[in-house]
Amino acid sequence: MPIRIAIVDDQPLIRTGLRTMLGHDRDIELVGEAEDGELAVALARRHRPDVVLMDIRMPVLDRIEATRRISADPDLAAVRVLILTTFDLDDYVYAAIRAGASGFLLKDVRPEDILAAVRIVAAGDALLAPSVTRRLIEEFAQRPAAAPVPGPQLAALTEREREVLALVGRGLTNAEIAARLYVSPATAKTHVSHIMTKLYARDRAQLVVVAYESGMVRPGM
Repeated sequence: MPIRIAIVDDQPLIRTGLRTMLGHDRDIELVGEAEDGELAVALARRHRPDVVLMDIRMPVLDRIEATRRISADPDLAAVRVLILTTFDLDDYVYAAIRAGASGFLLKDVRPEDILAAVRIVAAGDALLAPSVTRRLIEEFAQRPAAAPVPGPQLAALTEREREVLALVGRGLTNAEIAARLYVSPATAKTHVSHIMTKLYARDRAQLVVVAYESGMVRPGM
């Protein structure tokens, strides 16, 4: 089955470019377009696309709130939001991931990278490569320290899972976690999956947020 995509951007030129590029791929079906956050939420509810390509800066409804509404709607549990941004460390990126976005993508990437990103997010993975995670961590390190906010769900984690969560928060891949803990990559992946289930996290991106907000990982660690 083709991957069903919705494009959300307030610039007609950007929407046209994305539509043209995605239209050449047989594995992708464009189900609709929207020019603001409010229409994006309505579009997601009407068509339930696999992926919403969402510009991070939009009029009418705040893009963070639009992402939050889509991610919080039980009927849209299978819909993934992929944020499009001009800046790799835009002030809104962290908030967008916290609101439920599955990752972000720079607008100046190559067409084949956008297609690859769509497939990654549609498959249920987070588009937050270790290098991107580490840049976000560096950004957190420059911000004033905040008091840890322990999450009640953390109590459900085993000691090993807490250890894995801290390593995810530091930007390690499953392979790196496996090497650090002397387990197989498959075991590391299983731990990450169990953690996401217990913390009700959509993907790895949200685990990074949890690790920082709970105080399990601190800038400089």
